[in-house]
Amino acid sequence: MTLPLLSIVIPAHNEESRLPGTLDQIDAFLRAQPYTAEVVVVENASHDRTLELAQAYASRLPYLRVIHEDRRGKGMACQVGMLAARGEYRFICDADLSMPIAEVNRFIPPTMDADVAIASREGKDAVRYDEPAYRHFVGRGFNMLVRLLALPGLQDSQCGFKCFRGKLVDEIFPLQTIMGWTFDVELLFIARRRGYKIVEVGIPWYFNPESKIRVWRDSSRMFLDLLAIRRNAARGLYDRK
Repeated sequence: MTLPLLSIVIPAHNEESRLPGTLDQIDAFLRAQPYTAEVVVVENASHDRTLELAQAYASRLPYLRVIHEDRRGKGMACQVGMLAARGEYRFICDADLSMPIAEVNRFIPPTMDADVAIASREGKDAVRYDEPAYRHFVGRGFNMLVRLLALPGLQDSQCGFKCFRGKLVDEIFPLQTIMGWTFDVELLFIARRRGYKIVEVGIPWYFNPESKIRVWRDSSRMFLDLLAIRRNAARGLYDRK
């Protein structure tokens, strides 16, 4: 069986209002592409109709798979979806589609041929739309901590759009220990520790006021996660085969 070039993995917790529009846009986009692709929606611990709506789409879109996961956490959903995906390149995509889906072609060949390509709201040609000043300020402050403690040189580790080579996914995602918001910092830390190249791709990004992250509530947890990454590295947890 021929494997798809691209897998688009969408974590979806209580996304009944945003997921249908996102799937419609992705469907229109994929129909116009010359390559093969799949979409994997991971619904985890929702209290709304996210699972039902995703399954309805899967009944008519042959490239769409839906996985139900009882455990909460964006990192958990992404780990499950990325390891279940089959693509040569596997792309994590936020359910709010705050980056236009057409930008995904900049993360895969022939435009890009990297081990890891991450969307950046701070990279060359990046543009932020409608982001409140306080969100930008807090985000830059957290990124400063990320650069200091885990990922020196990366300007935006937290944008929710990231593309990994499939073989790299199978190597590093089983080592993931953080299942909340900071999971992607951990994965990028592991990838860099193992010598893989990470490239930032500047994107147009649209702030969504329905964002699930709560800045003040989640910031302390994310800081503790950064310390956990350093502790895990010192214990050699990321060096396993």
